[in-house]
Amino acid sequence: MSSPTGPASGLPVRMPRPRQPGRHRRPEPAAAPVGAPPLVLAVPGTPEAATRGLAEEIVSIARSELPGLDAQVGYVDVEGENAEFPQLEAVLARAAQDRTERLRQAREAAKATAAATAEAIAAAEAAGEEIPEMPPPPSVPADGPSAVVVPLLAGPDNALLRRIRQAVMSSGSAAELTDVLGPHPLLAEGLHVRLSEAGLARADRARLFTVATAADGIILATVGGGEAADAGGITGMLLSARLAVPVMAAALDEDGAVVRVAEQLRSAGSARLALAPYLIGPEVSAELTKAAAEEAGCAAAEALGAYPAVGKLVLSKYAAALGITLPASAGLR
Repeated sequence: MSSPTGPASGLPVRMPRPRQPGRHRRPEPAAAPVGAPPLVLAVPGTPEAATRGLAEEIVSIARSELPGLDAQVGYVDVEGENAEFPQLEAVLARAAQDRTERLRQAREAAKATAAATAEAIAAAEAAGEEIPEMPPPPSVPADGPSAVVVPLLAGPDNALLRRIRQAVMSSGSAAELTDVLGPHPLLAEGLHVRLSEAGLARADRARLFTVATAADGIILATVGGGEAADAGGITGMLLSARLAVPVMAAALDEDGAVVRVAEQLRSAGSARLALAPYLIGPEVSAELTKAAAEEAGCAAAEALGAYPAVGKLVLSKYAAALGITLPASAGLR
């Protein structure tokens, strides 16, 4: 039993830690704004358990960076209703319906608040009392997107983006579609990590040791044809700066492109080549990447997958679309 001054047992009372004053105080943790539309991750590729696990891990990373975030997953290449792999179009349609219902409830709450305020004012005037100060009615967020769709793509793949845009239009929703995740220095960092995990690059240029199997030339493998390879060149330059070796991009879905780039790198003096998939994972079959590496006569690293920076970049696209400022701790500066 407790007394007004504390527990009867004499045990210490855990009190909330006061905020540290001054310039060095810890910032308040960011949270998703109340009523913010959901983040919908548009996942391409063949739906399978590994793809679902990857998508769920990425949205989990995004939620951990922005508490309260409503993050959902919609699959691009799904036909009809599928409870296990919800179709992107269906997810967006439900988000639009949910938004309509929330707006209706908010309007009803505003009307109820306005009626209660008018009744209180009338009662105070009749009694000759001072009119009480009443809270303002709740705001009704009537504008803004019903969802923010973030494609799970490192680079531009026009065929996949076309299917995503079609799903957005077909859903009848007011969803907003963001750009793809790249180019970005964090993706170059992820590629570096995947290469080092495969023993194809040093983990840190500053360390005074070498990896015997480290590559001296990197093929940055993209999907989306020549346009995607050109766009991947920017991330390739960032990766080249990290590794101090030449990096050239090639499209996996363009016949002979990987072999041609391998020949260019070898003619320029690179003897040990490695293929770095500039992919999240579901975009193409892993067998395609493996076959391209074998054809070019080089080893290959794993795709980016659920590297933490991928989840952070997904969140940054969502935040930019809504004008939400993320804390520096999100690591996107």
